Amino acid sequence: MEKFEKLTGIAAPMPLVNIDTDMIIPKVFLKTIKRSGLGVNLFDEMRYDRQGNEIPDFVLNKPQYRDTQILVAGDNFGCGSSREHAPWAIADFGIKCVISTSFADIFYNNCFKNGILPIVMPQEVVDVLMKDAEKGSNARMVVDLEAQTVTTSDGESFPFEVDAFKKHCLLEGLDDIGLTMAHVKDIDAFEATMAQARPWV
Repeated sequence: MEKFEKLTGIAAPMPLVNIDTDMIIPKVFLKTIKRSGLGVNLFDEMRYDRQGNEIPDFVLNKPQYRDTQILVAGDNFGCGSSREHAPWAIADFGIKCVISTSFADIFYNNCFKNGILPIVMPQEVVDVLMKDAEKGSNARMVVDLEAQTVTTSDGESFPFEVDAFKKHCLLEGLDDIGLTMAHVKDIDAFEATMAQARPWV
C-alpha cells in the first residue's frame, strides 16, 4: 500500500448527505475481487446516463475536477452495505482523502485499509472546505497527515483527529497484510520451533 504523508491536490465538492456504498459503486460491479478497474464506475449512476454517456453537470465529469484527489462530502458518507468495493473504487479513481462531518463505521475503517484518509470535521469547517473546493482546479488543498491539518487554498488551516494506530499504518503504507509481514521473522521462527516440537503436524 502506498504511504500517505502529505497530499496537495484538487478537492471536489459533493454536498449530498447519506451517500451510500451503492451510490459509490452500484452492486452490478461487485462481481470482481480485483481492487483495480473500478474507478471508471465510481458514482456510476450519477456520472452516466442510461446510454453510458457522461452527465456534464456531475462534479467529477467537469474538466476542473477530473483529477480530484480530495472529496469534501456531506454527512454520513459511506452508509449502507459494507462492501469493500466502495473504497476500492474511490482509490482507483485517484481520490486519496474524503472529508465529511461523519462516516459509516465499516466504510471508515475500510478506507484506512485501502490507503484512503477519511477525515471527520465539524460542520462549520466542512462548510469552509466545501466553499474552497467550489473554486475548482485552481484551488488546491493540502492534507498533512503528520501534522494532522487540512489547509485551504487561501492558507486557512484546520486541525483534525485521527487514531494513532491508523495514522501509523497510513504513514508507513501498511495494510493488514503489510502489518503481518512486518512480523515475518517471528512467524518463521515460530513455525520452525513448532515443526521440531510437533513434526507430525
